[in-house]
Parts: sequence; C-alpha cells; structure tokens
Amino acid sequence: MPAAETAAPVFGLIIVGDEILSGKRADKHLPKVIELLAARGLRLDWAEYVGDDPARITAALRRALASGDVVFCTGGIGATPDDHTRQCAAVALGVPLALHPEAKALIEERMQDVAREKGEPYEPDRADNQHRLNMGVFPQGARIIPNPYNKIPGFALAGSAKGAHPAAGPLPRRDAAPSGGSAACEAAERGGDNPAAGPLPRRDAAPSGGSAPRAAGERGGMIYFLPGFPVMAWPMIEWALDTDWSHAFQRTAWVERSVILYGSMEATLTPVMQRVEAAHPDIKVFSLPSVDHPQHGAHIELGVKGPAAQAEAAYVDLRAWLQPFDLRYGPELVR
Repeated sequence: MPAAETAAPVFGLIIVGDEILSGKRADKHLPKVIELLAARGLRLDWAEYVGDDPARITAALRRALASGDVVFCTGGIGATPDDHTRQCAAVALGVPLALHPEAKALIEERMQDVAREKGEPYEPDRADNQHRLNMGVFPQGARIIPNPYNKIPGFALAGSAKGAHPAAGPLPRRDAAPSGGSAACEAAERGGDNPAAGPLPRRDAAPSGGSAPRAAGERGGMIYFLPGFPVMAWPMIEWALDTDWSHAFQRTAWVERSVILYGSMEATLTPVMQRVEAAHPDIKVFSLPSVDHPQHGAHIELGVKGPAAQAEAAYVDLRAWLQPFDLRYGPELVR
C-alpha cells in the first residue's frame, strides 16, 4: 500500500476509445468515478478523453505517469488490433511487455470455465486460446487488478523519475517492439514513417508543458488500467480505492454552499470571489452562469467548496461581502 500522505491524492481519469469520441457510445465512466470518489470523501481533479490513436494515448500516459497523480485509465486493454493501451503504456514507461504469470493463470482459468459451461474440452494450445493470453501481456513491473466479472485482470503501474521502472532493467531498443508488440506506439510517436519526425523525446524528459517526472512513490502516483466495460471497470476501481487508498479517505466531508443570483454579471462578482479565495486558501470559489435554466431562468450560482468547516466560514464571508451590491437572491444550495 502506498505510504500515507498529509494531503489527499490528486485523482485523474483517462477514457480511451474512438467509440466515445464518435458518439457511437456515451461515456458512463466520468459520472461513476465522481460518485465512487465522493462516497469516500475524495474528488476527481481532472479527466481526459483520447481516441484509439497510439501517439495520443502514449502522450497522455506519459503525462499521467510523470504527474504523480492517481489515474484510472479505461479502455483499449484487449487483444484486438484497435486496442493499443497496453502497448502504449509500455512505451510511455520505457519498459518491455511480458506475459504476467498471475494474469496467465487467471485467463487460463477463465478459458477453462467457458469450455466447461459450453460442455467442450479445454484446448489450451488452440490458436484462439493462445491469442487470448495476449490480454495478460502487460508492461514489465505491472501488478494485476482483479476482475470479479470474468477474471480477466487489469493492471497497475507506478510512475518513475526517469520513465523506466527500476525493476525493468535496460530499456528496449527503439527499433525493436517489446514482447506483445508496441511498434505502432513507437512509430506513431515518431510521426509514422516520416524521417523528418526526428527522434523520440528522451525518456527522462518532462512532457511538453509539464514538470519533470517525479520518482515512483514520491507522491504515491499510480495508473490503473481497466477494461472499457462499466460492469468490469467499476468494481475494479472500487477495489483499487479500497485496497490502495483507504488511508486517504476523508473523514471530514467536502461540501459546496452556494446561492442563486439574478440580474448580476460575473465581472461584477469577480472582486468578491478573489477576496474570498485570498481569505480562505483551502477553499475554491465557483461561478456557474446559466441563461435558460428551466426553474431559475438567467442566473448565476455563486458559491464555495472545500472542507466543511472552512467552506462554512468562507460562505459567511461571501454573503457578507456581497451585501454592498444591489443583488436579487434566489435559494441557497448545499451539496
């Protein structure tokens, strides 16, 4: 289990899949992850959607590995040609792929279960059964995430200061695909076959626009790789939270307090928002304008959010500092 931290971990979510970006399927993960975190007194800090593009997946994973955040990544860990996440994770971390022995045993157990259910003999050497083992080919150094739905596991990786897991040994040659095949991710990073694309960035370089990668465990950062299917991913996320991050569960509730304002402009309210944030550094002030709300019509919801005691004090100041303005108030809201 990661060492306890004084501050709550930063949680992120990466959702992989062309089917989400095309609208063929609606994403269900974002609201569910928010719900699962909130039930434990935690919150989602950021989310990112990416299609089935190896270069973009690799870039997103490299940023996540460098961040020190706790990240859930859903989708693309299967064994079909449009599944790239496992391979891109290996490239992003700079380690080879290898068949994980625990994953192999679980996949074989699942194949035996399916054969038994169908009343057929289990044939481990059959081509399709051998291909299914690719679902257990993970970046070296990964640990498995149990899947209570069908036993096919996900995997978890810690970030690293130099982009390589300390147990992984030397980096693979750039011109050789690791076991399981990640040549597509490497080639995509180079810009396909375009020689003008230049070499790949150094593994120890910070992602563009980001800070230098942090050492594994410095902030307890971890990426959990999960199937895209909600029925599998959601209990696996709960397992990860309850197994690795129970020490970070917040005993003091995170709350929001706000008020509906009619006939005001955000520019008028900005100085008050800045004053509240300066006076209460542990809270966030938010302004949510709406032009066609079915109940309130045009309005602004102005409020604060943070630990309960600090949020209450900040809200008292917010209301007091709004008094000099000629505002029309609607209902107060508490979440």
